[in-house]
Amino acid sequence: MNLSHTVKAFSELTQDELYDLLRLRSEVFVVEQNCVFLDMDNKDQKCHHLLLHLDNELVGYCRIVPAGLSYKEVAIGRVVTALSVRGKGFGRKVMELGIEACQNLYGPCDIRLGAQTYALGFYESLGFQAEGDVYDEDGIEHIEMVKRG
Repeated sequence: MNLSHTVKAFSELTQDELYDLLRLRSEVFVVEQNCVFLDMDNKDQKCHHLLLHLDNELVGYCRIVPAGLSYKEVAIGRVVTALSVRGKGFGRKVMELGIEACQNLYGPCDIRLGAQTYALGFYESLGFQAEGDVYDEDGIEHIEMVKRG
């Protein structure tokens, strides 16, 4: 098992990397979660992208969103793992690497995310705390969470 990751600005992504990350996001957020929404939201170009590969296959991903683009804080978004590796700790690995990437890119900082409410306990275990009210995003309950830097 060869696990590797990379963090790249949008302009550094290869065509294959971009295709793979958009496909993974569509497989999970559109098809699996049966959610019709426009995933390409004109934020990707301003973000860094964390790609987690297992034996050269993309199995996890998140995007690192600079402060001021989605929230006043730096954010982690579009957190996703491939169905083939669910329940094996890859989601936690993506988040741990995402938090590390935020700190490497922006120094000590607060990190915000919009969590699907079913994953509240998962994000709490990584040091995030719920903030505000539950809201509906594309038919799925979410809540904002913050990890203080």
